[in-house]
Amino acid sequence: MQVPESDAAAHFDLLVAEADLSRRGLVAWAVLLRAHATLMRQLETDLKQKTGLALADFDVLAQLARAGGALRMTELADRALISRSGMTRRIARLVREGLVRRANADADARGVVITLTDPGQSRLAESGPVHMRGVSDLFVAKLDDHELAVLESALAKVTIDCTFG
Repeated sequence: MQVPESDAAAHFDLLVAEADLSRRGLVAWAVLLRAHATLMRQLETDLKQKTGLALADFDVLAQLARAGGALRMTELADRALISRSGMTRRIARLVREGLVRRANADADARGVVITLTDPGQSRLAESGPVHMRGVSDLFVAKLDDHELAVLESALAKVTIDCTFG
């Protein structure tokens, strides 16, 4: 439906009302999206500039380390919040860089296990402090313990299965 520019705000307000969204709910949603986008952009920029590592690559290395050094490809994709096809391309590049190794799972020849290599562990050790300092400075230090607890509780209520196909 074509809406004249002068009526765009009124039309948007109608869409909000029809969706049964409160103004406060819509504002909270917008703030969440803006906070996420700005934090991720700044963390990505800082990590890339200081270590040359992309934030998504850091996440893959960190997920592998948290799991004891190895994960099946499907589980790694779920943990890193990346689509399986996106993870396949990322892993292929990380294998070429020598940061991870790819192997068939013992129990299931169709399964693929990704293992963190020694150079991958070194890269994680180099980039980890930069990322953690960023998370601390940009996020944790700006909130008190009560705000962190409320945020954790509130976001847990809206977190759903976020695995990607």
